[in-house]
Formats: sequence, C-alpha cells, structure tokens
Amino acid sequence: MTQKQQADLVTVEHKSQPSEDGSAEALETAASYRLPGDTGDADLAGPVTQGLTNTAPFGAMSKLTHDELVQEQRRTLNAPRRSYSWSAKFLFSSLDALYGKSRNLEKFRVLELIARVPYQAWEHVAYVALTHKAAEPGFANRIFTKVRSSRRQQDNEQWHLLILEELCAARPRRYGMWRTMVFPQALAFVYYQLSWLLYALRPDWSYRLNADFEDHAQHEYALLVDEQQWLEDHPYDGEFADSYARFATLADLFRQISVDERIHKEESVAQLRNPRFA
Repeated sequence: MTQKQQADLVTVEHKSQPSEDGSAEALETAASYRLPGDTGDADLAGPVTQGLTNTAPFGAMSKLTHDELVQEQRRTLNAPRRSYSWSAKFLFSSLDALYGKSRNLEKFRVLELIARVPYQAWEHVAYVALTHKAAEPGFANRIFTKVRSSRRQQDNEQWHLLILEELCAARPRRYGMWRTMVFPQALAFVYYQLSWLLYALRPDWSYRLNADFEDHAQHEYALLVDEQQWLEDHPYDGEFADSYARFATLADLFRQISVDERIHKEESVAQLRNPRFA
C-alpha cells in the first residue's frame, strides 16, 4: 500500500468512527485541520491551532525604519538612566558578577530569560483576582485588560529570548552549564517570586522594579550596538524573522529590541499612576 493510500484510509476511518456524542462530524472536522507543512496523518491540528497559523503573531512593539531606529538609539544613549531601586541594583550586580561587565550575546540571553518573568507573575495574580471578581463585570473587565497587556508584553519578551537563543546557538559557548542553564533558571525563579509577591501586596513596587529592569535593558542594547560595530555588517534573517520582524542587520535588530524595552518601561511607569485593579 502506498503512502497516499494509507493516508486516504486513515481519513476514511476518521470520518466513519463516531465521536463521544455519537456523531462522526466532529472527527471529520478535526481531521480537516493541519498545520502548514504537515503531511503525516498523526500531525492533525485542531481549529485553535489552525487559527494561530492564519493569524499574524505579535512581534516587535513598533515598526521603524533604519533611520528611525538609529535616531531612537541616539535618544537612548543621550538619556539618563532611572534611579534604580536596591532590588534592581542587586539583580544587575548579580548578573555582572556571574557574566562579567562586558556586553555579549549570552549575557543578553540571560537578561531575556528573566525579562519575561514579571509579566507571567502579573498575569497569574490577575487571573486569581478575576476568579474572585467575575460577578462584577466592570471590575472584571478592567482586570482582564491588565491580563491582555501582560500577555502582549510577555510574548514580545519571548521573541527576544528565542532570537537570542538562536544567535547564541550559532556561536561557540562562552560559559559552562552552570552559568548557561542553572544560574539563569535560579535567577528567574527568584525574580518570579519577588514579582508575584510585590504585585499581590504592593503593585506599584512591582511596576517600579520592572521599569528599572526595562530601562537597564534599553540602555544595554543601545550600548551593545554602539560598541560592537560588526553588528552593522551581519544581516538578520533567522528562524523568527517572519514572526518578530525582518531587519537588514543585527544592529537594527538590537536597536528594535532596545525600543521594545523602552516601551515596556513606559508602560510600567504609566501603571504606577494606577497600580491596583480598582
């Protein structure tokens, strides 16, 4: 039996077998969904997954030209840093102690691993609040707006991490397993617990800490491009270019990430004016 005949046979079997409610239509519908590029019958995708393939993902926080990105980089380099809290200073000094003060891609990979954490913690706390306030539609809607904002920013930081992971994988490893895997996960775990606790007790403290972190990341990426001139000579056309954004050079890629971090910072600063759900 050929592969096509086997596929046709499986399709017929899917259509003929009843579902749990006694109908064959549900299985027939499920069998019709596939992810792009899938040819095997075992790799069937449901309607939600299929919908993801037909919807453009959230990528960069803004779409800027090369000249605009250069202008934003200069703006960042000329801007003073925030007055960081003691907890932010401790985090940054810990990163410098573990990975050195020089700016390299593996250190930025660790930075992005940690960067997602506050948004995950905020989303978690907000969902707990939604459970208790679902009977108050107006209040619940305000909470869910914060959930959506956290999720959007979390997804953006995830693209940063995936891109850094890809770039680091193509280069010789600078650090051993402890500094590549163990310490970053430990830092992320501690930072998650701190972000969760602060957001539950004093949301303004959590927003301030995140604003400090994003301000630090914004300046570090701008300085990376300023120091590493070779980034201007290397194009970016990686695995995640279609999902995040395409850039002529790695320099423009990191300029865009710096802009993303500034937008995250500005969002946290704005939330300081009304940190609680009410």
